[in-house]
Amino acid sequence: MVQRRAGAAVLAAAALLVTAGCSADEGGSSGGAGSPAPSRTGTQSSSPSASAEETPPAKGTVKVVRTVAEDLDSPWGLAPLPDGGLLVSSRDEGTIVRVDEKTGKKTELGEVPGVSAAGEGGLLGIALSPDYASDHMVYAYFTSASDNRIVRMLYDDKKPAGEQLGAPDTIFKGIPKGVIHNGGRIAFGPDRMLYAGTGESGDRGLSQDRKSLGGKILRLTPEGEPAPGNPFPDSPVYSYGHRNVQGLAWDSRQRLFASEFGQNTWDELNAIKPGANYGWPQAEGESDDSGYVNPIAQWRTEQASPSGIAYAEGSVWMAGLRGQRLWRVPLKGTEASAAPQAFLDGDYGRLRTVVSAGGGKLWLVTSETDGRGSPQGGDDRILELQVS
Repeated sequence: MVQRRAGAAVLAAAALLVTAGCSADEGGSSGGAGSPAPSRTGTQSSSPSASAEETPPAKGTVKVVRTVAEDLDSPWGLAPLPDGGLLVSSRDEGTIVRVDEKTGKKTELGEVPGVSAAGEGGLLGIALSPDYASDHMVYAYFTSASDNRIVRMLYDDKKPAGEQLGAPDTIFKGIPKGVIHNGGRIAFGPDRMLYAGTGESGDRGLSQDRKSLGGKILRLTPEGEPAPGNPFPDSPVYSYGHRNVQGLAWDSRQRLFASEFGQNTWDELNAIKPGANYGWPQAEGESDDSGYVNPIAQWRTEQASPSGIAYAEGSVWMAGLRGQRLWRVPLKGTEASAAPQAFLDGDYGRLRTVVSAGGGKLWLVTSETDGRGSPQGGDDRILELQVS
């Protein structure tokens, strides 16, 4: 197991980020350590049937089964293929590789044209079409020279390595870009609609502006149109008042959860309701304002700076970047049923993406080569976990 120790370089980097006053990918000054706090839910409440749901144990377990792959360059998104293999996007290189989950062999599909990697921007989340078995379409969220956008590309594994991605078809564009807070997580929901987490690009006012695409969760058709049933007429906006949404996952009853970066005090895990306002910039973490939905759990920024999330074994599992740990949040309905529990604290460095692999298994992607970590031999990695 790779062990991490905080050296002078890490402390210096942390000091620079505190000076910047921005959690972004790393968390800002925290106002003190303290324990992670399960939150009251404010206007978000559990469903009437929640009491009939089976509640997972207050304490869980994590076992690192094996290292699946090593030497990945700035990995960000991960999409498991139905016939085996893991697609992984490289934020800085703008490429997608296929990893054989049995041997760790890497095959480059190709480079995504138009990616402009800088700061926290670049090639970010990827997802497979809900009709992937027939259309072989891969969706990608990336930062271009002018905006953040979503494209889809045909993946043809019969072509030579490096030439397996078709020309990108831009299905949605105009999401604000910045050096920070580009969002980037995309996922198809149980309703076969495409959800995208965006950031406010450092312009706080965008989060409360329902006409802006920044600081939102968007819900789109696979063709990039506002999805039927969205809460605001002719709008792709599904929820707003977010700072920088980095993780999206659904539980076994098709309820959506999202993680997002706070600034100096609280990072959040939220249960998402259509049309709801999550408070940024007026509220960071819990608020007494009934107009804002409170998080179901919150953390000091140095303990989390959350990225991807996944649902498995009755809990949400959340990868932490600055926190360098994997958080387990057991659920009862849309509430945390017990205090969050930390695993792998510092063992593998920064953790970027976590994806359910079924049967109590998770794929976990590290993030030490993104310019903010302290990479060691073999970084970055994909790990296979067994959880309960």
